[in-house]
Amino acid sequence: MVCSIQEDVPFTLKPSVENFYKLVTEGELDRESQAEYNITITVTDLGTPKLKTQHNLTVTVSDVNDNAPAFSQSSYTLRVRENNSPALHIGSVSATDRDAGANAQVTYSLLLPPHDPHLPLASLVSINADNGQLFALRALDYEALQAFEFGVRAADRGSPALSSQALVRVLVVDANDNAPFVLYPLQNGSAPCTELVPRAAEAGYLVTKVVAVDGDSGQNAWLSYQLLKATEPGLFGVWAHNGEVRTARLLSERDAVKHRLLVLVKDNGEPPLSASVTLHVLLVDGFSQPYLPLPDVAAAEARADPLTVYLVIALASVSSLFLVSVLVFVAVRLCRRSRAASGGGCSVPEGPFAGHLVDVSGTGTLSHSYQYEVCLRGGSGTGEFKFLKPIIPSFLGLGEERISEGNPNFRDNFEFN
Repeated sequence: MVCSIQEDVPFTLKPSVENFYKLVTEGELDRESQAEYNITITVTDLGTPKLKTQHNLTVTVSDVNDNAPAFSQSSYTLRVRENNSPALHIGSVSATDRDAGANAQVTYSLLLPPHDPHLPLASLVSINADNGQLFALRALDYEALQAFEFGVRAADRGSPALSSQALVRVLVVDANDNAPFVLYPLQNGSAPCTELVPRAAEAGYLVTKVVAVDGDSGQNAWLSYQLLKATEPGLFGVWAHNGEVRTARLLSERDAVKHRLLVLVKDNGEPPLSASVTLHVLLVDGFSQPYLPLPDVAAAEARADPLTVYLVIALASVSSLFLVSVLVFVAVRLCRRSRAASGGGCSVPEGPFAGHLVDVSGTGTLSHSYQYEVCLRGGSGTGEFKFLKPIIPSFLGLGEERISEGNPNFRDNFEFN
């Protein structure tokens, strides 16, 4: 007899003892590729004619946990509109396992980054462990958080368990939940800001510009401007896209002096939100006079810090004292220079002495005059002078000072009787 099987299976028959055969594998089996094989065993004799008998066997390949779960995508991007309701289903992740039985049962969990007090992801999202559905736990605010991301882990129940990961990015979609906010002119309940316009202004003269912002994004932050009400319609206009307020025509004497404009600022959201601002315009003939003294400025000046006044007074005092000191110093210097010039520049008169100048080279006596004035020429040699004791002692000091100042190089020999 000859015993055989078909050739398209990874098995073979090996004889063991007489009339007994073994069915063995020729290579590795992969249940995920083919989990079952149908084998036909054919036994043929060697007679003429040959007769044969066939028998069919079914071989089932058992599973081992050799495959990790696989996500349908390596990363997921989900979008959720802000101001959502809590526990809102925002999306799902999916993973499959090619194994069988418990080896193919997948459970999901969140892989959160280290705890961040500014971004508590554990309080933002949750996942269903059985089916991978994701939920937003609380309302999201686009102005506070535009996007966040986290990881998802899929693990099977084999032994040992195998797992894989995927990245999920959540984008918060903006909703029109912020009305425009006017930056200028300020509307804080204080004195209104008044714009001055000369009567000679031409058409298209820029009066002011309304500045506003919107906390939303995209088309929800596109702003348009509109003039709702005016004291004289047709005199002023507002540009829709930039908020500039301009004159629409030439001004005339018949136009009122004071004007009040109500400007509407509206966004492009759905539904649109808006804010209004009031402008005060004053027509003047020129800007040389303060037509509108602002009360808040006057009040600020009235509440000036007294310390500032004291500092100004102290600074003025120090400056004045310094200026006086400089002037006194200059005057003293000039006075000293004038004395020095007058003391060294005396001339000796030629010829006979004057009535109050007496020749004392002899033995004569002084009469009538008790005032002495002596001028000496440089290089006059030695000499001797004799003076009577003056009646007023102060004259003596005066004579000594003038002789010594007139010629300091002269050898003096004075005798006082």
